[in-house]
Amino acid sequence: MKYIVGFSRIFVGILFIFSGFVKLNDPIGFSYKLEEYFGKGVLNLEFLIPFALVLAIFIVIYELLLGLTLLIGYAPKFTKWSLLLMIVFFTFLTFYSAYFNKVTDCGCFGDAIPLTPWQSFIKDIILLILILILFFNEKYIKPIFAKPSLKWIVFAASIACLYFAYHVLMHLPTIDFRAYKIGTNIPEAMSYLDDAQEAVYEYEWTFENNDNKEVYTTNGSYPDVPGEFINVETKMINEGYIPPIRDFSLIKGGEDYIEDLMQEDQLMIVVAYNLSKTEHEGWTKLSSALNKAKENNFKIIGLTASGEKYILKIKSDYTLNFDFYFSDETAIKTIIRANPGLVIIENGTITNKFHWNDADEF
Repeated sequence: MKYIVGFSRIFVGILFIFSGFVKLNDPIGFSYKLEEYFGKGVLNLEFLIPFALVLAIFIVIYELLLGLTLLIGYAPKFTKWSLLLMIVFFTFLTFYSAYFNKVTDCGCFGDAIPLTPWQSFIKDIILLILILILFFNEKYIKPIFAKPSLKWIVFAASIACLYFAYHVLMHLPTIDFRAYKIGTNIPEAMSYLDDAQEAVYEYEWTFENNDNKEVYTTNGSYPDVPGEFINVETKMINEGYIPPIRDFSLIKGGEDYIEDLMQEDQLMIVVAYNLSKTEHEGWTKLSSALNKAKENNFKIIGLTASGEKYILKIKSDYTLNFDFYFSDETAIKTIIRANPGLVIIENGTITNKFHWNDADEF
């Protein structure tokens, strides 16, 4: 049992630290995931949506520190109870999400390792078993350093986590795991490979024959069977190849200009997913970069999911003389964790991204 507890301690501790770190690297992304869970039709806790970012930062730091306290053997009673309560809650959440198909990606490991709800639920079940082993065998969880030093290790780690969270909020995630990271060629990331596996579906056809209902399964073809057709149900067996980028567009006047704009030698996109929630200080700080881009013959466009009313207001308030294009809000949130932010594209390839705080670096 000593060795089983030792393995569980190391495995759970490292996994909690890794999971906490990848989400702490992108707390805004995790806050978007919490907003999904809090939303109508999922947990119906919409009153928590305004606090999603604060909760996201608290949860990921708490998760990371629990992994650390488990590994170093600090406050074992508090640690084991915290681990158990957290994993029970998240096991319920992932099961609820998977069974009712509410949230398609749990966000457990941020964008670093996307998991389906069922995969996440299985992961949580394994963790629950390992944490229960730790819970009932606390006597084997011994400190690995002198006891007086443990609290200072946890204190230093807490300060480091808070500083790191502040840094990525004021700039951009240190490690970009998303499909729009620097170096990505957008047209290539949106295209299907020639030998890409197509989605596989299974069709269950219901026929009534002599007052008996019979179900026939095919891969798509209409079954040549006797009886009266009642209905058909479609199930996806394999979703096949899905391009990394599949929801990006640059729409203006009802027309998508993405093909033309991705051929520009020098394109600067001013990204602001929601102009009513934008950081107004950011537009002032972008001015130097915009002026520099004009001097160097960049084509400058805006990208938002907001309506014409907000576009006209922001252009008037900050004397912006470039056109805004429209895209899906979720896609824009994925492109850059800043509102506003800058994305530099050369011949379809993302060459740089800037938080508005870093616009002077352009």
